[in-house]
Amino acid sequence: MTSKERWTAIFEGEKPDRIPTDYWATDEVTARLCAELGCRNIEELYTRLRIDGLIVVDPPRNDDHRAGDPGVDLWGLRRKLIGYGTGEYDEFANHPLADFTTIGELDAYPWPSADDHDFEAFCRMLRAVPPHRMVRSGNFEPFLIYAALRGLEQALMDLVENPEFAEAALAHMFRYYYELALRTFEAGKGRIGVTYIAEDLGGQTSLLMSRAQIRKFFLPNQKKMADLARSYGIHIFYHTDGAVRQVIPDLLDITGIELLNPIQWRCPGMEREGLVRDFGSRVIFHGAMDNQQTLPFGTTADVAKEVLENIEIFRGARWVCAPCHNLQPVTPTANILALYDTIYAHGAL
Repeated sequence: MTSKERWTAIFEGEKPDRIPTDYWATDEVTARLCAELGCRNIEELYTRLRIDGLIVVDPPRNDDHRAGDPGVDLWGLRRKLIGYGTGEYDEFANHPLADFTTIGELDAYPWPSADDHDFEAFCRMLRAVPPHRMVRSGNFEPFLIYAALRGLEQALMDLVENPEFAEAALAHMFRYYYELALRTFEAGKGRIGVTYIAEDLGGQTSLLMSRAQIRKFFLPNQKKMADLARSYGIHIFYHTDGAVRQVIPDLLDITGIELLNPIQWRCPGMEREGLVRDFGSRVIFHGAMDNQQTLPFGTTADVAKEVLENIEIFRGARWVCAPCHNLQPVTPTANILALYDTIYAHGAL
C-alpha cells in the first residue's frame, strides 16, 4: 500500500498492510534530522524513515501581516521568541482584546476574512503534493486564539463571568473559519483527505474547564465544522492534549471525531488499555509514543519496548504510531530512529 492508501484504509475501517505512522516535531528537530540523514526536504525524510506522514496544505494569505506590519499576524497578535537552551518557541507579546468590555468593541475589531487568502496558490500547492501522500487541510482551534487575544487567565474567567462576551468573540472567529474551510474544501475537492479540529481541553491531571462549559462553548461549532468536512468526504482528525477521558464520549457523539490525538497515556484516565476497551471500536488512536519521558529521556531499548507494547495494546483497535506531540530538540536522533525502525520491523498486519 502507499501511505495515502494506508490512511484511507484505517479511516474507512479496513485493514491496512501495516500500522500507519506519522511525524510531529519542532522545526529544529526536522532540520537536524534532515542534516544528519542527508535529506533535502520533508518528503525525503518521510521516505528515509518510512513515515506515512500527512502533508499539511492550507491557503496562504495574500498578506500574512495586518496593515503591512511584519510584527503583527492576521489576528493582531505579536510574538516574541523565547530561547530554552536547545531551541526557541513563540510567546504572545500582546493581548489585543485584553481591555475590551463590550460586544460592540468586539464587533468593531478587524477580524480576518477568507477573502484575504489566495486559493489559486492553494490549488498549485495541492498539485505539488506527491500522489502517494494524504493531504490534511483546514484547521479549527478558536479558543487557542481567543486565549491569546484575551490573555489565558481572562479567557478562562470569561467562560464563567462573561459568557456572552466569550460567545460573541468565538462567533466572529467561527464565521471566519467556516467560510475559509468552505472555500478550501471546494477548491481542494477530491484531493483533501483529512481536516484538523482541535482544542486543548485537558491539563496534565484533569480537564481545564468543566464538561458543561466544553459542551456550551466548543462542541456545537466543532460539530458544524466537522459536518462541513464530512459533506466533502473529508475525515476528522481531532487533537486535544492531556487528561481528557471524561469528554471523549462527547467528542464522539457531538463533534463526531474519527481520530483522537495524541494519547498522553501517562495522564490519569488516559491509560491505553482502558481507552481501547471503552472506545476502540469507535475511534482511531493517534500518537501514544510518550514524548515527556520515553522519547526524550529513555534509551533506544526503552523506545523499542514502548513501540512493541503499543502494538499489543492497540491490537484489535486502529492505531497510528506517532509521538504524542512534537518531538523536541532534547530527543536524541537515535531514539527517533528506534521509533520508526521498530514499528517498521514489527508493524505488519
